[in-house]
Amino acid sequence: MSPPADTTVTSRIQDRTKTIAAAGAIAAAALAAYHRTFRVPFLFDDGPAILENSGIRRLWPLWSAIWPQSKASAVAGRPVANLSVALNYALSETNVWSYHALNLLIHVLGGLTLYGVVRRTLLQPVLQGRFGRDARPLALAIALLWTLHPLQTEAVTYIIQRVESLMGLFYLLTLYGFIRSVASPRPWRWQVGTVAACLLGMATKEVMVTAPMLVLLYDRTFVAGTFREAWQRRGRLHLSLAATWLLLLGLVASTGWNRGGASGFNVGVAPPAYWLTQFEAVARYLWLAAWPHPQVFDYGTFWVHGAGQVVGYALVVVPLAAAAVWALWRAPAAGFLGAWFFGILAVTSVVPGTIQMIVEHRMYLPVAAVIAPAVLGLHAAIGRRCWVVLAALALGLGLLTARRNEYYRSEMAIWSDTVAKRPDSPQARNGLAFALDHAGRIPEAVQQFEAALRLAPRDAELHDNLGVTLGHAGRTAEAIEQFEAALRLRPDFPVAHSNLGNALLQSGRVAEAIRQYEQALRLRPDYAEAEYNLGGVLDQSGQIADALRHYEAAVRLKPDFAPAHYNLGDLLARLGRTAEAIEQYEDVLRLQPDLAQAHDNLGVLLCRSGRTTEGLAHLNEALRLHPDYVRAHFNLGVALMNAGRTPEAIEQYVEALRRQPDLVEAHTNLAMILAQSGRLPDAIAELHAALRLSPESVEAHFNLGSALLQSGRTEEAIVQYEEVLRLRPDDAATRQILDRIRAGRPMRDPPP
Repeated sequence: MSPPADTTVTSRIQDRTKTIAAAGAIAAAALAAYHRTFRVPFLFDDGPAILENSGIRRLWPLWSAIWPQSKASAVAGRPVANLSVALNYALSETNVWSYHALNLLIHVLGGLTLYGVVRRTLLQPVLQGRFGRDARPLALAIALLWTLHPLQTEAVTYIIQRVESLMGLFYLLTLYGFIRSVASPRPWRWQVGTVAACLLGMATKEVMVTAPMLVLLYDRTFVAGTFREAWQRRGRLHLSLAATWLLLLGLVASTGWNRGGASGFNVGVAPPAYWLTQFEAVARYLWLAAWPHPQVFDYGTFWVHGAGQVVGYALVVVPLAAAAVWALWRAPAAGFLGAWFFGILAVTSVVPGTIQMIVEHRMYLPVAAVIAPAVLGLHAAIGRRCWVVLAALALGLGLLTARRNEYYRSEMAIWSDTVAKRPDSPQARNGLAFALDHAGRIPEAVQQFEAALRLAPRDAELHDNLGVTLGHAGRTAEAIEQFEAALRLRPDFPVAHSNLGNALLQSGRVAEAIRQYEQALRLRPDYAEAEYNLGGVLDQSGQIADALRHYEAAVRLKPDFAPAHYNLGDLLARLGRTAEAIEQYEDVLRLQPDLAQAHDNLGVLLCRSGRTTEGLAHLNEALRLHPDYVRAHFNLGVALMNAGRTPEAIEQYVEALRRQPDLVEAHTNLAMILAQSGRLPDAIAELHAALRLSPESVEAHFNLGSALLQSGRTEEAIVQYEEVLRLRPDDAATRQILDRIRAGRPMRDPPP
C-alpha cells in the first residue's frame, strides 16, 4: 500500500527544506572563513596566468579566451581554467575582488556537491543499515569539515590555484551525476551531465584523469557489487567517461607533454629520484589532514639521494597503501576511500616535477578521504553525541582557515612565514628576497639572496637573481660579478647572459653587452626578452634597421610582450611608418589598457593621420589615467589647437605649464594660439618666458618678432629677427621680412 499523496509531498518539502538549510550552513561557514580574502593581491603564478595573459583580455573570439599564449602558464593546456579567468577579467579587469568571489563560489559549490555525494552514498544499500538514519547530518558534517579545512586555503585564496578547486568541482559533479543517474527513472539526462562534467574537468587540470576509474570503482563498490555487473549494466556510460581521456591527451600534448617543462617524463628528472620524494610528501599530507600545522606555502625543491632517507616516511605510507589495496577486495567501502586518497594523489606523485615536490593544494580532494572515515568512526563510537564534537571541530578548523588566510595578504607575508618555517630552504629565501626587492627594501633583499646562496652556493639562478637586485641598488660592478658567477656555473644560461648584457650596458660597455645578448639568442633563439634588449641597445647606437629587426622578432616570439610592442611602435613612428606604429600601440593597449604613455602616443599618431576624434579620445584617456602627465596635456593642446578648439587648447597648455613651468614648447605654442586669438601682450609674455628658458630658440625669436611687429613695436621686432639670422644665417624668409621693414614697405600680411 503506497503512502498518501499529501504525505509524499510533505516529505519532499521537508527534504528540500533540510537540503536548503544544509547548503546555507556550508555557504555561510565558507564565507565566514574566507570573507577577508577578497582583497588578497595577485601572487606569483597569478602574474603569467592572469596579468601577462593576453588571451583573457576579450571573450570573443572564444578561442583566444580559452587558449593562453604561453605554455609555461598555470592555465596552459587548461582551456576551462583560462576561460574562467577571462570571465573575471571581463567583469573586473585586474581588480581582484571578482577573482576571489568566483574562487569562493567554486569552493562552496564543491562543498555542496560533496554533501550530495556523501548523503546519497550513505543511503546506498551497502551503508544504509549502519548510517542511513543519520545520512544527512553526517554528510553535512563531512562537507563542512572539508569546506573549512585549512589545507583548502591554497586552492581557494591563491587565485590561480582555482585550477585545483575547479577541477575538484567537476570531479565531484561527475561522481554526483553518476549517483543520480543510477537512481533516476530517466538516467540518460544525468549520464549526459556526468560525461559533460568529466569533459570539463579534463579541460581544467590533468588530475581529472582518474575520475572515470573512480566512477567505475564507485559503481562496483556501492551499486553493482562487481566490476562485471557494473560493466554489463552501464558499460556505455563507463566507455563514454573513458573517452574523455582523448581530450586530455590532446591538451597535454599541446603543452609539449611536460607543462612547459615543469612536469612530465621528459623534463630531465629521473623518475625514481622524484618518486622517493613522494614518501615524505604523502606522509606530510596525512599529518596535515589530521593536524593542519605547520602549513608551508613552498616546501622548496629537494632530492632524495638514497632510500635510507625516506625509511621513516615509507613506514607510514607503504602499509597504508597496502591496506588500501587489500581493502578494495576485503572491505570495499574502506577500499574506495583509500583509492580516492592514493588515486587522486597518484597523478602528481608519479609524474616527475622539476620544482614542486610537496604542494598543499594537491590535497584539495584527497582530504575528504581522511575526513569521512574520521566522522563516520566518531559517530560509530559515540553515536549522536558526536554532533557537539564535530561542531566544535568545524569551528576550530574555520578559525584556523581564517588565520591561515591572513598570510596571503601580501608576498612579503607569505614568504616571511615560509622562511620562518623552512629557514634552510633556498627557495623560500629567494621568494622573500624577491618580495623585498619589489617593496624597494633592496638591502634586505640582498641579505636574503646571500643567505640563500650560503645554503646553495652552486645555484646559478640564485647568483643571477642576486645580480638583478644589486643592479636595482645601483651596485653594477657587483651585479656583473654575480652574473659572471652564474655563467661559470652554467655557461648555457641564456637569462644570465641577457642580464649580464643589461649590466654591461649600464656600465657603458656597449660592445660587450651586445655580445652577451647575441650569446643569449644563440643559446635560446626564441628568447623574446633578449631580442628586445638587443633591439634597445642597437636603437640607442643608431643602428635603426637592426634594432627594428630585433624588436619585430621580440613581438613575433612573444605576442603579449607589451614593452616590445611599445618600443617597436616608437621606432616605427620615428621612421614615419605611422600606420604600422598605430597597430603596435593598439597591441600595447590590448595588453595593458591602463598604460597612459601608450594612449598618449597613439592619440598623437591618430590625430596626425586625420583620425582626430579617436586621437582626442586616447589623449583624454591618458590624462584620466595619469592627470599629472605633462606631455599628454601638451599633446592634447596641440590636437585641440589643430582642431580649431582654441579655448580648450589654451587650457591644456596652461595646465602643462602649471605642472612644468620650464616646458619651452608649451610656452611657444601657447604664445602662438594667444596671438591668433588677438591676445598679443599675453603672447609676448609667453615668448619672453620661452627665451629665458631657451635663449637659442629660433622659433621663439621669430614668433616674438612677429608678435612685436603686430603690436607696432617695430624696433624690438627687428632685434628679434636679427637674432634669428644670427642663429640661422641662411633664413631667406626672415631676411626678406627685415628688408621690407627697413625699407619702410608695409607687409601685405603679418608674418606667421
